[in-house]
Amino acid sequence: MSEDTHEGKRESTVGKVYLVGSGPGDPDLLTVKAKRLLGEADVVLHDKLPGPEILGLIPEEKREDVGKRAGGEWTPQEYTNTRLVETAQQGNVVVRLKGGDPTVFGRGGEEMVHLAENGIPFEIVPGITSAIAGAEAAGIPVTHRDYVSSVSFVTGHEDPTKDESAVDWEALANTGGTIVVLMGVGKLPGYTDELLKYGLDPETPVALVERATWPDQRVATGTLDTIVDVRDSEGIEPPAITVIGEVAGERERVVEFLEGA
Repeated sequence: MSEDTHEGKRESTVGKVYLVGSGPGDPDLLTVKAKRLLGEADVVLHDKLPGPEILGLIPEEKREDVGKRAGGEWTPQEYTNTRLVETAQQGNVVVRLKGGDPTVFGRGGEEMVHLAENGIPFEIVPGITSAIAGAEAAGIPVTHRDYVSSVSFVTGHEDPTKDESAVDWEALANTGGTIVVLMGVGKLPGYTDELLKYGLDPETPVALVERATWPDQRVATGTLDTIVDVRDSEGIEPPAITVIGEVAGERERVVEFLEGA
């Protein structure tokens, strides 16, 4: 084990927590540091989103599933926060493994505050966010010099306890940039209707990328006006991203030569 990873464990009874992004799912897209930490950790608290190939790299006795999936099993965030503190206080090196990047709609911000409030040393290890990698895996650049110079990342699964949505769909409809929605398969009808209501062209290209970079990746394309029907006819399910904007149309120009698409 490397010296820096276990330094805190040797000097005190308190271990250390690493909030680690696993990327979109392909183990070749793990960062060098993330892969090293998976081998050195005493405990790995993981999402379901890293995918079976990455989770398979971790010895079963080190793994604890604290993941959440839309419409499926659910682990309260309070439980995860408690386990992070408990396992670190026992002197362990703990990896909190998340899909994508730990702070892009991954609740890493909440977890790092909880760790700090409980006196637990921690480090954030960035990962490749699926908001970008998922689009790229489907042959879609999120920006394009010829016609789009901005991109917005939006959650499709806000905190249900909020009084109102924090997403300004009217502003997004008028930015002229790419919109990438994460965790938005179930609520696709709602936000496509909002964008149509606020004047986004019904013919705007849209792509759904399910399980991006996984062996069973699937891509479905349509327009803002048709994508809900496409989702239903193709049976697209979470985890998936939604890419809205002219860039989504680029896939058709390159897909013949894009390997793995």
